[in-house]
Amino acid sequence: MVHITHSEAETEAFGEEFAEKLRPGDIVALYGDLGAGKTAFVRGMARGLKSPNRVTSPTFTIVNEYEGEIPLFHFDMYRLGGADELFGIGWDDYLARGGICVDEWSENVETAFDGSEYVVNIEKLGENDRKITVSGPQEG
Repeated sequence: MVHITHSEAETEAFGEEFAEKLRPGDIVALYGDLGAGKTAFVRGMARGLKSPNRVTSPTFTIVNEYEGEIPLFHFDMYRLGGADELFGIGWDDYLARGGICVDEWSENVETAFDGSEYVVNIEKLGENDRKITVSGPQEG
């Protein structure tokens, strides 16, 4: 699925719409350059999951947890050197908690994924325009 947004608010709205189809245990791997709108997309996801929390980038904390109809675990993999570090901070524990794990900078930990995740790629087309491509999870 490809969706074009023309503002941060539209990116958030698409994240909200996307989150409504997610189920406990789902993983969302986010890809996109710095400033592409990954955190804006996650803000929308949190709103779609009825989270009352303010969503911020977890760059310095690695993971932020947000309450909602389904808990949302928002990871920032930018500072991680690979999947081993992700498992070292308790990735399996987060998966076992039955929330939704959404991961910014997923390219840094790709070997942690098994093909059952949603893949969301956010591409800057201009100052405010974004191309958001959603695929997965893959069968098998």
